[in-house]
Formats: sequence, C-alpha cells, structure tokens
Amino acid sequence: MTEIVANRLRFHVQRLAPKGPSSANSPTVVFLHGLAVDDLSSFYYTLAGPVSKAGAEVILYDQRGQGRSQRPRTGYRLADAVGDLFAILDVLDQRQPVHLVGNSYGGILAGLAALERPDRVASVVFIDSCCAGAAVEAWLESMLNTLSAAALLYEYDRLDEQCAAVGWRKIARQVRGMSGLLSETTLIEDLAASPTVDPTRLAEIRCPVLAVFGERSDMVSAAGDLTRHVPDCTLEILPGMAHTVLRESTDVLCEVVVSWLSRHGSNARTAARGGGEIR
Repeated sequence: MTEIVANRLRFHVQRLAPKGPSSANSPTVVFLHGLAVDDLSSFYYTLAGPVSKAGAEVILYDQRGQGRSQRPRTGYRLADAVGDLFAILDVLDQRQPVHLVGNSYGGILAGLAALERPDRVASVVFIDSCCAGAAVEAWLESMLNTLSAAALLYEYDRLDEQCAAVGWRKIARQVRGMSGLLSETTLIEDLAASPTVDPTRLAEIRCPVLAVFGERSDMVSAAGDLTRHVPDCTLEILPGMAHTVLRESTDVLCEVVVSWLSRHGSNARTAARGGGEIR
C-alpha cells in the first residue's frame, strides 16, 4: 500500500508498471471508482491488470472519504473530487496527459476533468456514466435519495453490528465505512449543492471518448447526448446489462476497453490478435 498527501489529505494510491517491453512514452491510465461503498479494488481486480499487461502504466486511488484514504468532514463537491485528481497527479509528477477510465460516479469526475483541464486529459472512458445532461441529473437525485435513506437505516438499525453478528465481517467493515461517510461528513449536502452541466458543453470535450453502457441501465439515455455533442465518441451498448457492467460483464468490458485504448494511447498501434498492446 502506498500513501501520499495531496490537497492536504492522505490518499491510498496503487500504481502498476506496464508489463512487457517498457517504453518511455507508454500511456498512463487512471481509474476512477464509484461512490460510497466503492474503492480502488473494483478496478484493481477487473480492468487494471489487463490494461497494465497491455503496456500502460496504471494509477488507482481511493477517493477522499472512501477505502483507505482520509475521511475529512467537508469537501465532497464534484469540483473537490476533480481537484483531488489533479493534485494526486501533481504529487506523482505525472505531467503528461492521462487516459481517464471512470465507472458510474467516477465517470462523472472523468468527464468534468476533461472539461476543466483538457491539456491534461488524453482520453475518457465512461463506464455506464456521463458528466452532463438529464440522465446525470436523474442519477444524482436518485443517489442522494438512496444515500439519505441509507444514513437513517445505518443510524437506527446498526447494520454493521447485525452483519458482524452473523459472521459477515467484510460486509460489516464496508457498512461501517459507508455509515461513517454518510453520518460524519457533508457528502450528501455537498453533492446536492454541486451544479450540473448542460449537455451542450460535451462539445468542449476534444479528446477521444469511449462510452460503454448496459442496455438496461438507467444511464443509457446519456448515450444520445454523448454521440450528439462529443466530436470523437465511440459507443458500446452491452446487451442485457444494467448499471453493473463492471462487475457482471468484466470480460467483455475488458476486451472493449483494452482494444480501444490500444488505438488511442500514445503512438497507438492496432491490437494484435489475442490481446491489445497499448503504446
């Protein structure tokens, strides 16, 4: 485990070096995980290894308040999370543009980062996510309602103790962390106060974009905004999948993402048969 201090906070960061013959211009791929119970492990055990094996340097980190990163009481606006991303890259001395891969909430951050600092973002991969439009507004509203209800449930039902009593220790730890995030921070209030982005601003994303959605996901309606406004957007719809494509369609998603990155990395070369190579 590696810990760094950025934005005056302690972050848990993991880095994977590119496998195989290394190159000075191998691309860097940064993974941004989802909200609340999520952390970097959701990518560490799914896409990070194959992307590293394909020739990219990989950076993963637990966002503030989640996983093993520090949990401050305040600072949970979307803008704060985007600021954390660039602060972490600065501390890691990552000056070249990076490829951002974001799942769900992490995709919102990836898109906002591309809008705020286009000079530092080489491409964006949205996994069942977007950063603008009605679908994002609806998702944020639904998430806020869910988090508010969960905060009350954790407070009065003591779910962590119930899980621990039946031997579900890992789930108990996750519930305990979620409970602390909701009850000891301004996460809900800060997210509610974060302004949303008009979908026409997607036209400002000049880097290549890959958007992968589950066919049955509530977020799939964002596909229209992305293909309508983003100048360079590739769309993939996974049949039968909902908002769980990362977990339930890992192999297919991995093939799609690695193949796409192999064509959009620095000095990209077409993926060879049997696996892509990112350069």
